[in-house]
Amino acid sequence: MTEIAGKVYIVSTPIGNLGDMTYRAVETLKAVPMIAAEDTRHSRKLLDHYNISTPMISYYEHNRFTRIPKIIDHLNSGKDIAVITDAGTPGISDPAYKLIREALLHNIIIESIPGASASLAALVSSGLPTDRFLFEGFLPPKKGRKGRIARVENEQATLIYYESPKRLVRTLRQLLEGLGDRPAVVARELTKLYEEIKRGKLSDLLTYYTNKTPKGECVILVGKDDPNVYFE
Repeated sequence: MTEIAGKVYIVSTPIGNLGDMTYRAVETLKAVPMIAAEDTRHSRKLLDHYNISTPMISYYEHNRFTRIPKIIDHLNSGKDIAVITDAGTPGISDPAYKLIREALLHNIIIESIPGASASLAALVSSGLPTDRFLFEGFLPPKKGRKGRIARVENEQATLIYYESPKRLVRTLRQLLEGLGDRPAVVARELTKLYEEIKRGKLSDLLTYYTNKTPKGECVILVGKDDPNVYFE
């Protein structure tokens, strides 16, 4: 008799405020025999906060080729696993996607435990249209940035980008050059003590962050060129 494979739980974790963990997420992390975490040291703080003693293994971009086969073996032995990222929903701008694809090849069930997501938290607070939006994730760190921006110039949707504070000014400048001076928002340190949401035109945000060094991970949102979308 063939052993039934385990299940992959994609568990969303807080993007800053530890109080944003869901009951179901805590229950799942306590119940599974193993957690695959992007950074086990970082995730230990979360697990300790909720008295979760489940063993962890690391799973991140640079070890995915060696780690995925081991996780699949774990699942094929009939054991479940939960996947978490440093913050937010796994599979969004992180390598959980690759694991999910491989698990599907083995007919393994994937179950999402939804929760916090920086892109959606920023979008609904931004004041920009939410009826249609396009998630662009991180722009390439070096080559290909201008081309990526050019491809969405005519999109009639709110554009969402993730960016590090070190590249924020550069990205705002390139968005201004590539898209024009559109309405935009930078949401920084979401759900944390020093959360900041700045609204205006791209030129306003570029000036602001050129004069004030940003800290913490950032979400950039750019609205369409429509008179009704600009902030007063």
